[in-house]
This record gives sequence, structure tokens and C-alpha cells, in this order.
Amino acid sequence: MEKTIINALKKHAEGQIAKHRVNVEIYMQNAVGVGEHTDILESIEKELNSMGKYEEQIEVLKKYFSNED
Repeated sequence: MEKTIINALKKHAEGQIAKHRVNVEIYMQNAVGVGEHTDILESIEKELNSMGKYEEQIEVLKKYFSNED
């Protein structure tokens, strides 16, 4: 059961990273089309911070909860 939970947490984090990455790509390719975000760089920075959060979660899971001893 523990392995299933860890796998689910990793997949969730990976999905969140993919979502935020797409947002960054959209900002970079279509910055004019995103009217509600007047400060594109700040918006991209927020997305990168979110990606970092989930990347860190994956690393913590690997470091402390990996069964690969």
C-alpha cells in the first residue's frame, strides 16, 4: 500500500509540473493573448515557483521514501 501511495503522490506532482510548464509555454508564445496577466514575467515566475515546489516534493519522496536501498 505504501508503494501505491508514493506512486500516486509522484504522479500528482508530475501532473502539476506539466500543467505549470504548459502555462509558462503559453505565456512565452502568446503573451499578448493573456489579458488578465499584465506582468508576464511575474506570472511566469509564479509558475516556475510552483514547478519547483512539486519538483522538490518528488525529490523528497525519492530521498526519504524510496524502497531502492
